[in-house]
Amino acid sequence: MAKVFAAIDQRLREWIGRQRMYFVATAPLSGEGHVNVSPKGPIGTLRVLDERTVAYLDLHGSGAETVAHLRENGRIVVMLCAFEGPPRILRLHGSGRVVPSHDPEFADLIERAEFEGSPVEEARRAVIVVEVERVADSCGYGVPLMSYEEERQHLELSSRKRLRAEGPDALERYRAEKNAVSIDGLPAFADHPR
Repeated sequence: MAKVFAAIDQRLREWIGRQRMYFVATAPLSGEGHVNVSPKGPIGTLRVLDERTVAYLDLHGSGAETVAHLRENGRIVVMLCAFEGPPRILRLHGSGRVVPSHDPEFADLIERAEFEGSPVEEARRAVIVVEVERVADSCGYGVPLMSYEEERQHLELSSRKRLRAEGPDALERYRAEKNAVSIDGLPAFADHPR
C-alpha cells in the first residue's frame, strides 16, 4: 500500500543514494503531444538538496523532451525503483525548472550538489531543479530483481570523440542544432548560446 511522506527525510535520502538509476517523466500541455519517460544515471547525477528539493544533472543527449516540457509547464515526476533488496518504488512529484549551463546559477548548483558521473564538462547541458510537492512510495512487487554490473562509458567516450573531431564547441553546436526543440516542436535549447 502506498505511503505519502511529509518530506524527503534522512532515511529516504539514504535509500535514494543507494539506487543505481532513476527515471524522469514529463508531458506537454497538449493532449496530442508525446509523454516522455527518460532513464537517468548514474545515481550520482541526482542529489537531494533539502527535504523538498532535488536536482539532477542533465547531460548531452539526442533529445530534449524533458527540458521542453519543463519550460512549457514545469510538471515532472522523478521515480526510483529498488532492483536489489526489499521491493520499493518512490515517486517525487513536483514542479521543475531548467538551469542551462550558460546561466550564472548553473555553477552554483554544480558546486552545491557535488554531482558525480560526468567528467566531460561540455556534456553538462543543464541542471534540473525539482521543487517536490508529493513524496510517495509503493510496493514495487512487480519490479524484477536485477544485478548491477557497471556504468556504461558510452556517453563520456562519445562526447570526448566529438570534441576531439569537431572542436571545443562541438557539443554546444549539437545542442543548438539537434536539441533546439522537442519532437512536438516545443522550445528546449533553442535559445542556447553558440
